[in-house]
Amino acid sequence: MNIETVGVVGLGNMGLGMAATLARKGFKVIGYDINDARRAAIEAAGISFVPDLTDVLRRADALVFSLPLARDVEAVVTAEGGLLSRTDRKVVVVDTSTSDPGTTRRLAARLEQAGHALLDAPVSGGPSGAAEGTLTMMVGGSEADYALAEPVLSAMSARAPHVGPSGAGNIVKLVNNLLVAAHLVTTGEAMRLSEAAGLSAEEAIKVVNTATGRSAISEVMFPRWILSNSFDSGFAAGLMRKDVRLAMELAAESGADLPLSAHVAQIWATTREAIPDAADFTRMADYRTTNGAK
Repeated sequence: MNIETVGVVGLGNMGLGMAATLARKGFKVIGYDINDARRAAIEAAGISFVPDLTDVLRRADALVFSLPLARDVEAVVTAEGGLLSRTDRKVVVVDTSTSDPGTTRRLAARLEQAGHALLDAPVSGGPSGAAEGTLTMMVGGSEADYALAEPVLSAMSARAPHVGPSGAGNIVKLVNNLLVAAHLVTTGEAMRLSEAAGLSAEEAIKVVNTATGRSAISEVMFPRWILSNSFDSGFAAGLMRKDVRLAMELAAESGADLPLSAHVAQIWATTREAIPDAADFTRMADYRTTNGAK
């Protein structure tokens, strides 16, 4: 089935970049966001802003969701007069939100009953990767639906592996972000140790990045957003707190004992006053203070 018109629901930092990339790569893109104030920026990116969510859900050949919470995804999927009532064609929903596997599987089953499909396809790469079409996507769902959505996935990403059945993409993303959350804490502490012992973080990080302690935090985030004191990655601390919470809920549901991760989760939860939810999440690794905040 040809996909010509893609509807993007949620046009924030990530959604707008993905929508603009899809438009640049030849798709007709229609978009909806709950915040009408974004309309000028949306239209400047070559996207047709549609003020009625139901209109987007009924017109698109495929849909991309970029929403904050699982309940937001559910509200869009089940919107009255929207996708569940369509019978003209099969629509594949590519949900790039970070959600919980249980909600994804339940919504995927409802969409399948209505003749549609849901792929959980959370992303890594930030707003710059969304704008440049270089995201990494972690895709869960059936192989047949993955193949149907391949043109859209390829347009938005540099890598979009099919990792397993419905919910598998969410699992991988939560595992990934739990590691990121921990690495921000441990790398920040390691650099604080270096500074306290008399070696600058700038010099220490150069060596770490040629040795076994390196990670994406030390190689990318420290030079770009932490050492530079810019803290403008585009990903909010509140979103990382949400992802860590989801990861720990998944651990509890799965019976996995994660004592170190539980401590990391506690650190993220108890630093909200020092690092507000609206602050950039990279502030957690600020080695210049004892609590990760400026």
